[in-house]
Amino acid sequence: MDPVLTDSVSAAESSRAIRSGGPSVGVNAPQYTPREVQHDRLSLQRRAPSTLRRHLARAVGRFAVLLTVDLTAFAILRELYRSVGEGALLGDWIGDTVQQLLPAGYLDGWQYALALILGLMVTGNYGAGDRRRDAARLFWGCALATALPLWAPIWNRGLGLVAAQYSVTTIVVWLGLVAIRFGIDAVDARIVNRTPAASRAILIGAERECAELASRPAFAPRGDYIVLGFVDSAATPNARALGGLGDLPSLIQQYGVETVVVCGHLSDVELRNVVEQSIAAGCHILTVPRTFELAGVQPSVVWNRGQPLVELTAQTLKAQQLVIKRAVDVAGAALGLFILAPLLLLLAVIVKLDSRGPVFFRQERIGSGGRRFSVLKFRTMRDGVSDHAHRRLVTQMMRGENLPAEIAHDGRPIFKLTRDDRVTRVGRWLRRMSLDELPQLFNVLWGDMSLVGPRPPLPYEFEAYDHWQFDRLQVKPGITGLWQVSGRNLLTYRQMCELDVTYVRCWSLWLDIRIL
Repeated sequence: MDPVLTDSVSAAESSRAIRSGGPSVGVNAPQYTPREVQHDRLSLQRRAPSTLRRHLARAVGRFAVLLTVDLTAFAILRELYRSVGEGALLGDWIGDTVQQLLPAGYLDGWQYALALILGLMVTGNYGAGDRRRDAARLFWGCALATALPLWAPIWNRGLGLVAAQYSVTTIVVWLGLVAIRFGIDAVDARIVNRTPAASRAILIGAERECAELASRPAFAPRGDYIVLGFVDSAATPNARALGGLGDLPSLIQQYGVETVVVCGHLSDVELRNVVEQSIAAGCHILTVPRTFELAGVQPSVVWNRGQPLVELTAQTLKAQQLVIKRAVDVAGAALGLFILAPLLLLLAVIVKLDSRGPVFFRQERIGSGGRRFSVLKFRTMRDGVSDHAHRRLVTQMMRGENLPAEIAHDGRPIFKLTRDDRVTRVGRWLRRMSLDELPQLFNVLWGDMSLVGPRPPLPYEFEAYDHWQFDRLQVKPGITGLWQVSGRNLLTYRQMCELDVTYVRCWSLWLDIRIL
């Protein structure tokens, strides 16, 4: 199971990080005299240069690593270009074609490497956070880099040839950068807590709010921050907290805090004090928007005549994202059917010989926008049997009821009957290996499904949906999805739905690749 995908599932386990900071310094805010306030502020200011140096070292280190990675990717692409262009790898015909579509000097000289670095810098690909792993941002950086050396040829060559050269060069370089950056990032995600790349952070807010934030990937183990503990914003003492709001200056110095995260409600005065003390110490300040728990929207700051406003936008896939996702689906499904054709034929013969009935099984499911379609699977049950038992199972799971012994497994709820006499011998094996779902590649080509997406619900599930579950229908259902790689049959029905909603709100091309 991918730990990156499962961090968001176990909030209770991850929240232990906020309790491991050591003994409480004292929750109730002490009444400081002006002399003590002055002393604390001066102490924080004396500490600020060392904190700022660590921030600078982290930024320089990040830039150096990413620059090295990008230049390495460029060097690899250059050698591949030379080998293919000379006909050494794929023959003279393909070599001549490559020479036409990738003009000499573009991937062969330092000028394009310089343009690439400049394009990536302008589009923010060397910044902190998720910028370095944003495939769309990388694409625009490569597009800008390719446009720089191609500007002059636009006026001297045919527009069609230049457009083809521009498209091919951009896509080739982009794919190379995505492959090596995401590969390095996947390795880095497993060692980040053992390197100086992670920032030492404390959370400020109520215990429940801090525990919820600590369970999210950015603050969970192997995230971008080492959570030292939390500062309780409540007035009552809490033995599990590092201290109260009045203890923040001493906590910053005692624990070497570099980042302060406000994740709960503070009064204007309290927030001002936290900001002033953090700035004095040279700490980065992050805050979780108060609309952060509002379902289906994402806050962003917009400026209008000097006035900052928070705009709430729907968290749905944009048109360009849907186009990219559909292109990947068609290419992946077509390639999968081509490669798996012999296996599909063999499985069809085995299913036909094992029991009477058709090879394929069609079942009505609900797709995007509530549209009904027939999902295609290899038949795994005897022909003509009733689905009343499964309907009863789904109804009980949706209600959160305790499951009877015949449909429970080790005390954990699952979505299929464990002892189902309707399943054939071959069908039981096909289900265990998930091979019965391979014909759904045709559903992907037909446009009913996607390679990755929410689980396609049954009609009687759909009829009992709660309001928040309709978010699952914003995208096409998938052959696999976040719920399947995060626990599958060991999750409750509600957990499966929550993971589907999380997938819809957090979709990215890289997320699909990780799930696959």
